Amino acid sequence: MGKTGRLIVKAQKIDVAEVIKMLNKALADEWLAYYQYWIGAKVAIGVPRGEVIDELEEHAKEELEHAEELVQRIIELGGEPLIDPKEWFKQTNCGYLPPTNPYVSAILDQNIQGERCAIAVYQKLIDFTKGKDFITCDLALHIMKEEVQHEQDLEDLKSDLEADRKHK
Repeated sequence: MGKTGRLIVKAQKIDVAEVIKMLNKALADEWLAYYQYWIGAKVAIGVPRGEVIDELEEHAKEELEHAEELVQRIIELGGEPLIDPKEWFKQTNCGYLPPTNPYVSAILDQNIQGERCAIAVYQKLIDFTKGKDFITCDLALHIMKEEVQHEQDLEDLKSDLEADRKHK
């Protein structure tokens, strides 16, 4: 966006430093979500492992894309993205749930919980920027839509898993 874009945002009477802070916290969440999905795909056991692994790997890729989009927006606003992974744990809204129970049902539950938190984070960012910072608001809405889809994908897998168990 450059200097002109920052001025437009500032003219809308929004605390740009607060927007950058919120974006960095969301960035921490996305990095941790990426790893949670990625490592979950590596350690998952149980049926339907293959289908769950495919979904986890796809979500990991999309979480990494979200991180890239957030970094770009932070830089556009004149901020500095989190550059030290140690900061991810300090800044995160949603935390990190290590897949200590590698069964697909437990991994699905963990990731559903993470997606619900992410949805709330992006809703808060949308509410904060709506009518004031259209670019950030649009980015947050775009990412939130994908997080909602992730939650639905995981819920569907979990529902299918439970239905299979009942009919065996």
